[in-house]
Amino acid sequence: MIELIHEPDLYIDGRWTPGGGTDLEVENPATEEVTGRITQASTEDVETAIAAARAAFGPWAATPVAERAAVLRRLGEVLTERADLFAHIINREQGSPPRVARALHVDTPIAVVDATVEALERFEFRSELRNSLILLEPVGVVAAITPWNLPLHQVVVKVVPALAAGATVVLKPAGLTPLAAFELARAFEAAGLPAGAFNLVPGSGRVVGDLLTRHPGVDQVSFTGSTPVGRSIAAAAAESLKRVTLELGGKSASVVLAGASDELLAKAVKITVANCFLNGGQTCTALSRLIVPAGKLEQVEELAAAAAEKYVPGSRLGPLISADQRKEVESFLEPGAGGADAVTVTSPLGLPERGYYVSPAVVSRVAPDSRLAQEEVFGPVLAVLAAGSDDDAVALANNSIYGLGGAVWGPDEAALEVAGRLQTGQVDVNGGAFNPAAPFGGYKQSGIGREIGEYGIADVLEIKAVQR
Repeated sequence: MIELIHEPDLYIDGRWTPGGGTDLEVENPATEEVTGRITQASTEDVETAIAAARAAFGPWAATPVAERAAVLRRLGEVLTERADLFAHIINREQGSPPRVARALHVDTPIAVVDATVEALERFEFRSELRNSLILLEPVGVVAAITPWNLPLHQVVVKVVPALAAGATVVLKPAGLTPLAAFELARAFEAAGLPAGAFNLVPGSGRVVGDLLTRHPGVDQVSFTGSTPVGRSIAAAAAESLKRVTLELGGKSASVVLAGASDELLAKAVKITVANCFLNGGQTCTALSRLIVPAGKLEQVEELAAAAAEKYVPGSRLGPLISADQRKEVESFLEPGAGGADAVTVTSPLGLPERGYYVSPAVVSRVAPDSRLAQEEVFGPVLAVLAAGSDDDAVALANNSIYGLGGAVWGPDEAALEVAGRLQTGQVDVNGGAFNPAAPFGGYKQSGIGREIGEYGIADVLEIKAVQR
């Protein structure tokens, strides 16, 4: 029997202190067994954490940039030294297979830390405009409210740029996956971050999240999660005109142009399936819609089915986070979810006896306005849509309330032109790789603001003009 990971204390003002809330059990979704236990924060704990962050703000904001960068560079080194430990924890609390837990959940946020330090070292906090001195100053205390699907990465992309800017942070990690955040607090401790600059208060959204969002001592709320919850957070923050950064849902389209060669088409299908199924399909940027020329639909169906069958649940494909999430994903495979003419082109794969697994699915001939084409699935389900022309493909891609990610496949010049027409915050052209320094965020109901690197730093800065 695996020993439980037990976290009885909270990290507030540079100290580990007993929490005043109730205990919470953490389940491993791959085994359906309890793998950890934490103590949640009480309202008094949250008040103490906010007060600590406020007290630490002045000294941390006044710390020279070179010293802030040195602390964060050391954080990256600590994360690298403890990478296997983080991957083990994430494997247990989130269920990702070991290789995915290391590459996606740990190595990627380490790259983001490194890119943010580089951005901080060259960031211009002062500039001149005619007779004005333009000062960029940290907003104050940032409340970070993070999701369960990427329990280290989504924390890092919020907390590290905020600290780089000179702000201080109070973090509420997701209740389903809080364990990595405790280990991150230890990493900050080892890196020499001053007391109060980072505080950890796990708990429910109704108690901890709501208090952070409405508290007058919090200057900005940074939230990642569903669009409906994002709306409620924005409304609550508006009571005190708090700034908000919202990274919300997505229904990203992978668009294959008519001019794509057969070789590029095969690459597009393979990478789109891989992206859609990554992390069990539980990523907000998942390429969950594949839009292809109508004349190549049958060819695409064969390619997609063959690619999907390689994602065996329990080995290459991890579980969904919970029984409720599995039920939700399965509802997208019910008759009518993709429209009257939709067909599933993959065969069900065998599932492990335990764990919240589903068979990966490719559903083709999906109707553009159907539920499967419009709603975020957050599971390994790819919708294939046929386009009559490249202009039709662009219209289909933009036919969404979301605009977070996307991809275009075709001759370089044509693909770049189409990328410019997609209403989305990020577009990969012909398999362009993730850039840990590039801005991350969405159009429309995918959110407000940008994260990562210099853009994440700028997102938590106020602008002051001093006339001389």
